[in-house]
Amino acid sequence: MRRQDPAIAAQVTAAMRDLPRDHFIEMSDPSLVLGRSIPPTNAVSEILNHAAIRPEHNVLLVGTGAGYLAALASKLGSRVVALEISAAMAKQAQRRFNELGLSNLIQRTTDGSLGAPELGPYDRIFVSTPRVVDKGPLIAQLADRGRLLAIEQGENDTQILTRYEVSELGTPLRKELAMMDFSRDTGLTLLDMGMVDQVMLSEARRLAREKKLPVIKVLRDKLNMEDLPLYRRLAEENGMPFAAIDDLLPQVQPELMEGFSRSFLDSHHLIPLRVTDHTLQVVTDDPDSNVDDIYHMYPYDQVCKTLVTPNDFKRLWTTVELSLQGNAHQLWGARPEEEETEDLLDRETTQIEAHLITLCDALLLDAVSEGASDLHIEQYKSHVRIRLRVDGDLHDLQHYRLSPQEARGLINVIKIRGDMDIAEKRLPQGGRSQLTAGGVSYDLRIQIQPSLHGEAVVIRLLPQSGNIVAIDDLGMSPRLMGAYRRMLQNPSGLVLVVGPTGSGKSTTLYAGLSELAKDGRRKVLTIEDPIEYSIDGIQQTYTRPDIGFNFADGMRSFVRLDPDVILVGEIRDTETAVEAIRASQTGHVVLSTLHANDAVDALQRIYDLDVQANSVASELMAVIAQKLAKRVCPHCRREAEPDPQIIAELFPEGAPDSFRCYQGAGCESCSGRGTKGRIGVVEYMQVNSEIRTGISLRYPIAQLRALALDSGLITMRDSALNHVIDGTIPLSELPRVLPSDRMAPEKRGAG
Repeated sequence: MRRQDPAIAAQVTAAMRDLPRDHFIEMSDPSLVLGRSIPPTNAVSEILNHAAIRPEHNVLLVGTGAGYLAALASKLGSRVVALEISAAMAKQAQRRFNELGLSNLIQRTTDGSLGAPELGPYDRIFVSTPRVVDKGPLIAQLADRGRLLAIEQGENDTQILTRYEVSELGTPLRKELAMMDFSRDTGLTLLDMGMVDQVMLSEARRLAREKKLPVIKVLRDKLNMEDLPLYRRLAEENGMPFAAIDDLLPQVQPELMEGFSRSFLDSHHLIPLRVTDHTLQVVTDDPDSNVDDIYHMYPYDQVCKTLVTPNDFKRLWTTVELSLQGNAHQLWGARPEEEETEDLLDRETTQIEAHLITLCDALLLDAVSEGASDLHIEQYKSHVRIRLRVDGDLHDLQHYRLSPQEARGLINVIKIRGDMDIAEKRLPQGGRSQLTAGGVSYDLRIQIQPSLHGEAVVIRLLPQSGNIVAIDDLGMSPRLMGAYRRMLQNPSGLVLVVGPTGSGKSTTLYAGLSELAKDGRRKVLTIEDPIEYSIDGIQQTYTRPDIGFNFADGMRSFVRLDPDVILVGEIRDTETAVEAIRASQTGHVVLSTLHANDAVDALQRIYDLDVQANSVASELMAVIAQKLAKRVCPHCRREAEPDPQIIAELFPEGAPDSFRCYQGAGCESCSGRGTKGRIGVVEYMQVNSEIRTGISLRYPIAQLRALALDSGLITMRDSALNHVIDGTIPLSELPRVLPSDRMAPEKRGAG
């Protein structure tokens, strides 16, 4: 192969930069998808470098297609004659040539196999289609020392770039230059489809390289398009079959998975589906996934790919894994004795069909993919309702239609996996299990509740990813973060984090513990029910009510283990409260949670537990009260018009002129909701000498709150308004977070 001329290569690069491919994509006429007729960038560069077109050259191009190669050649040579047999394609190409002002390019609609001798001779001829087999008429039109390049068919459907030159004796000389790869990756396909531009594609490829992800994984987050139509279009563009999981499940041969390395399949985004006539069918959610290694490692004559959406890929993977694990009662980590399970399965209501196991898994994977905290299954007289709690709100899963019989079978599957009694339908039951999806383990807390029309189920999903939220990411103001960190360094004292169920209390405490674990200078012990997250560097213990080991028992034993910080999962009763204060009095920092609406109300809850007021006053350092509000989606955030009714509640005397609020317009990233994730809205009460006096004298709560306000209480209203102004939460969240009597500024004064 000749060494490429650096000057020619530089000219080719400049021409390609001057004429981006997306100028030649036609999407206005559905019958013309011209992107497919544009060779990929690497192939165009290869062809033009071998052609070595110089400014004085007369060029003939057989097969214009979308016109991209012809336009580039016109930038490099003196004149280009382009021949295209398709009238529609030639018309579109000519329109582009006119728009770009390419006056040195002549377009003709004709069969190019005979060339255009009247406009020759040609210094360079390029034949873009292998269908032109007889090159004789074209070679005859070459100028002295001219060169013809052609795409020709090789073995096994490969394509080869060849060169023809005429010797001094007038004999055509043929040379094979390179194997040509005209396949496009997904990024180029989306570019040709007009769905991304060159800037977006370049940035996506950079991120994909950094994160070692397929480029489609990066781009799908930027496209305002649902997965189903996007992947269906990609399959069509790549000439691949597309399928939904319901169509694939009956075809699965689970035992095939055992013959492959899991790491190989995971890194290549492949699932072996079935084998027919020495042909392996595989499923992928990455159109660019490479199957070449399978030919080298496994005895298959052919490997065929089927494209699915990422969600269906995860569901299919887990379904195959579950099938390989054997009996339904062995799933999710439940491990009853085999004989006991056989007795259970012999009972009248234990007929569990395989599709119910798959259905159960599909529901959980839907919950995981949506980022849900809870899955609800509810039976009514005439229908079954399935809902997910996402960012605090419940959303119906409309694509599941269960009969009452299927619902009963599904609940039996859940009971078995949670190690519960499937024959018991009159009493509430609780169970636990595990799930692994997408490389993340989830602790599942299952609650079964009898109701009028059948049992209802709630499954809480707690990710055990080990990615503990940092204090900096809790949503606290810099002042609040500093106060929280300072409390953790105190030699002793009691810190309470309060709020309703699901308000992120544990997240706030774990953020503090994680920081202490990294520091390593202090010993931290926890007693929890259950242990929600495992943290390296911290000794964690869970309660065992079945053997009489509770929170108070744990703390009594902890004080003999020389701890610096103790976390008590929750103060539920007088005994636990007394032990928490006693541990604080003996020189430990004690962190705990309590169910209360705000920071001052927490004091009333302590009073109700019959704890001596003087002890509380001396040991309590601070109370953090919090609730969770939905975050504005950062991808579609825009300034919004404030709701007049909310503004009237917030600012009875009128809103400041500078007040601004934001909301999400709805995009692919947030599934059209305009919000994504949640953030804490925090109230913070630092206990000072005045508040200690009020606690000791058991002031009424209203008087204590006025005293706290005078002492610098950071109210939940303050925190929420700061989030609104910063564009972190929408204004509409405030009535959900703040009671009506706390919407307006509170009056200060000890009264």
